[in-house]
Amino acid sequence: MGIEDKIFYNEGSAAKLGWTPDWFGCKEHGDELTNAIEKFQKEHGLTADGLCGPTTYRRIYTQRVATLEDHSPLAHRHNSESFIIYNSEYFPIDWPKVKLFFEGGGLKLRKGWRASKYKRDPKFFVCHWDVCLSSESCYKVLSKRGISVHFSIDNDGTIYQFMDMNDIAWHAGGRTWNDRSVGVEISNAYYTKYQSWYEKRDYGPRPIITDAHVHGKKLPEHLGFYDVQIEALKALMKAVHKCTGIPLQTPLDRAGNTNTKVSKKCAEGRFEGFISHYHLTKRKIDCAGLDIKKLLEEL
Repeated sequence: MGIEDKIFYNEGSAAKLGWTPDWFGCKEHGDELTNAIEKFQKEHGLTADGLCGPTTYRRIYTQRVATLEDHSPLAHRHNSESFIIYNSEYFPIDWPKVKLFFEGGGLKLRKGWRASKYKRDPKFFVCHWDVCLSSESCYKVLSKRGISVHFSIDNDGTIYQFMDMNDIAWHAGGRTWNDRSVGVEISNAYYTKYQSWYEKRDYGPRPIITDAHVHGKKLPEHLGFYDVQIEALKALMKAVHKCTGIPLQTPLDRAGNTNTKVSKKCAEGRFEGFISHYHLTKRKIDCAGLDIKKLLEEL
């Protein structure tokens, strides 16, 4: 096989499997990349043909995943530095309390999601409330039900990343939505009867939401999010925007305010931006009362 054929093969392999030349220390496809692949193959006892086929891909992917636990940003970070993971790569987030799925104290979902064979290009970010008392409770519920989400924001503002954003979480509903999205569960038990639970554990009282509307109806009084959770959400939105390119926009009504009903473009999987779960289907009400437009403007 000639060098041009090898370059053509590797371009197709990269598009299908989701790897990029920088995985082998190169900037682009070409002779240099072919030679780098051959070098990697020799070092790992593989046939040195310069082609990143399935076997070579598995080796390089495993090597990249293995480095997550002691990757230099974590090994040398200062106390104020935090990161999120997208396609096995680190991206900074301006928030001090972040727990990754492989770190001590982190939470890793082991089922209820689908690994992506290529680099995903998510188009929208879905906000949920978990109707649980904490991120740990949410994690246990998701694990038991066999579903998933990429992030959770706990009562104290800690952001837990349960899985790589490149993998497909089962959080939004249909495959059309899941395949194209990233999701976060913001911890909130919702019902006002749980207010005393938070107070007894020194989180303080949650805001009581009295005027939330969704799908044309006013919701009963319910618990809202802590200010620190909102600030964590804003930091997460900003970081996700920077590493995925999801645009900083949300569905609006005719008056230019955050839409409180199903968005047709969202439901059809055509919207790009930051949304609440209720924007996808009338069967959901989360996160009613969350003014995403305001949050994005504050970014």
